[in-house]
Amino acid sequence: MILRCLPLLLFVVLCGTAEAQSFRICHGYGCTFQTPVTLTPADRSQIASIMSGGRASPAAERAAVRLAVQVFERRSTAVIGVIDRPKMDFGEGRQKGQMDCVDESTNTDHFLRYLQGAGLLRYHRVAQRDSRGSFLDGRYPHFTAVLRDDSGTSWAVDSWYEPGGGPPDVMLLAEWHRRGYGGQR
Repeated sequence: MILRCLPLLLFVVLCGTAEAQSFRICHGYGCTFQTPVTLTPADRSQIASIMSGGRASPAAERAAVRLAVQVFERRSTAVIGVIDRPKMDFGEGRQKGQMDCVDESTNTDHFLRYLQGAGLLRYHRVAQRDSRGSFLDGRYPHFTAVLRDDSGTSWAVDSWYEPGGGPPDVMLLAEWHRRGYGGQR
């Protein structure tokens, strides 16, 4: 029994930490599918280079995060073999590679935790994912990954509106909460 569980245990140990270079990428809406993706040494080098360009200020770091998320998503879609369409198509769930906001926010959150664990975030810490919308307010529920800067200000990191590898929105979480009517940004 222990020998059969050892590969799973090793995966959890290696992938369950903030410093992991391997991820389980959610796709198919609501994490229906999970594909293992490992950042290559070239990916990690490119990400570290991008993040070093963000050392000047919190705003520069957020701009670097925006670029680094794109590298991460390009690697993920290359492994999955499908570049997801922007947003989501209702009724089109369970399609390999297609992502809803649950998939996107989960993947982005895990990547941001990798950046944090690798010491690549200087001005921000990863906060709990957040959501907006409840149908009652005229908006569909929507989720995002969140960074909190050293002043306590929270920032949404939302890649749902672009196809895989496109630039995510990185904006004040308070502003992000006010948006999203009719599927619009």
